[in-house]
Amino acid sequence: MSKTVLITGTSSGFGLMLANHLHRKGFTVIGTSREPEKYVGKFPFRLVKLDIDDDTSIKAFGEQIAKEVKQLDVLVNNAGFMLTGLAEETPMDVARQQFETNFWGTVKVTNAILPIFRKQKSGQIITVSSIVGLIGPPNLSFYSASKHAVEGYFKALRYELNSFNIKVSVIEPVWFKTNLGKHAVASKGNAIADYNNLRTKADAATQKGLDEADSPEAVVNSISKLIGKKDPQLRNPVGKMSGMIVFLQNFAPKMLESSMLKALK
Repeated sequence: MSKTVLITGTSSGFGLMLANHLHRKGFTVIGTSREPEKYVGKFPFRLVKLDIDDDTSIKAFGEQIAKEVKQLDVLVNNAGFMLTGLAEETPMDVARQQFETNFWGTVKVTNAILPIFRKQKSGQIITVSSIVGLIGPPNLSFYSASKHAVEGYFKALRYELNSFNIKVSVIEPVWFKTNLGKHAVASKGNAIADYNNLRTKADAATQKGLDEADSPEAVVNSISKLIGKKDPQLRNPVGKMSGMIVFLQNFAPKMLESSMLKALK
């Protein structure tokens, strides 16, 4: 019997690519969108309504899945967005929204599905984090912070769910050509003159990373390979230099910090 995989944020971009890939491999895929009615008949998989910023939507979504899905095997937390901008220049309401979506939205969706997994005594949670959940690049302070929060949450949750046979993993991509960069939100705070030089270089470095990013097939393949593993590892860095970044972050943090500062000189 094919596994049933639930993926958030699948109406476009990386989520759509992952959903189509898993569907072709024989998985039963359920995707989500804030406006699924716009895509009726366009996708080969089922699409249900979910806005991860709306508590009422999340509650209704959880109840729908529990009622309509006989066996749910995997939850892939994919929905989210990237906020760019220097920390001091970013308005607090914009910074809070980054956390509301990337962290709290992910937590709430996970909590909506956990009762299903606990009842089954089985399940797998795979969450798309980022390599910046391990490091703190300039110009991505609040995006990085939201991903650090995601990493910490799932590290703890992995232990809490162990007795229920629920596996927990995070995927930590470097730059990839997905809608994340294309739809990145630039903070619209008041520019501080002291940061003019740094801002210009940081914006250029961020754009260079997006322009030179690889195709996201590697991330899709990494998630696909994780599904169904008996003992999947928690952290899964993906992409060129990801292994080196993790090594430096763990064993030579000063060298990693030096390389980031050098890029801004």
